Amino acid sequence: MPDTRRVVVGVSGTPSSLQALRVGLAEARRGGVPLLAVLAWLPLGGEAAYRHAPCPPLLKEWEQAAAWRLRNAFDEAFGGVPDDVAVELELIRGPAGAALVDAADQGDDLLVLGSGPREWPARLLHGATARYCVSHASCQVLAVPPPELLRRLPRRLRHHVPTPPKQTGVAPSTTPDDSDEPQPRL
Repeated sequence: MPDTRRVVVGVSGTPSSLQALRVGLAEARRGGVPLLAVLAWLPLGGEAAYRHAPCPPLLKEWEQAAAWRLRNAFDEAFGGVPDDVAVELELIRGPAGAALVDAADQGDDLLVLGSGPREWPARLLHGATARYCVSHASCQVLAVPPPELLRRLPRRLRHHVPTPPKQTGVAPSTTPDDSDEPQPRL
């Protein structure tokens, strides 16, 4: 994509989004442009449920879990955030489709995302984000098909999103502030 100023990748932590992250990084490297990795998140139960019964400590925990998932996606896909491309991590509180379209707000952006499953029953439940982005984005959208290996996984694991490890009272060896990894912008 020769006229791209930035590659924006939708990340959720699923195997399909890891594939999109790999393709997005390859596109950023090929064009010599920065990569913006976006993870959209919502409070458990959605915004309406949270407005009905707000709980700031839980909200902070959900936000921290989303930040962990975004950093973990780079760990799983590449073993960490690559240092040969400018990478920015961004958390957006909101529905995934709208968040990605808002993040890729320039006509010369390239929005990369996983296209979801190919089988017709699964398409009824998954793939709404890709459909939303294709129909609403003002930039080019690259929908990446799921990896072939995904078909070999049991159905219950195909859309699995990893969760942060439970705290066991042991202090971590590094904190996010003293690591060299880029931290998600909240």
